[in-house]
Amino acid sequence: MFSGAHMILYSQDADADRAFIKDVLGFDHVDAGHGWLIFKLPPAEVAVHPTDDEPKHEFYLMCDDLDAVLATMAERGVEVTRPVTEARWGRLTAVRLPSGSELPLYQPLHPVAHSL
Repeated sequence: MFSGAHMILYSQDADADRAFIKDVLGFDHVDAGHGWLIFKLPPAEVAVHPTDDEPKHEFYLMCDDLDAVLATMAERGVEVTRPVTEARWGRLTAVRLPSGSELPLYQPLHPVAHSL
């Protein structure tokens, strides 16, 4: 029924964040015209969590080895903005995008659905 999912990150400096995703993260992309890059993402999954607060949406890049990813990011001069937190279901942190916003990173410790 569906052929994919399209996520949008809103940015105060979209050109710099696009360059970061292209050059630092190394994501393949297409140019939709006039330098408007659309990136191929790794396999994805979606979860629905309950909340009593205002509903919101979150975007995380998942990885198998968070420590290795952070070492690579450090070599590329990327700022880690949150200490790694450990939970029974996963390990979380975030890195700084050029626009100043954060990009959360997540190493799941639970079964994943993205490769089904």
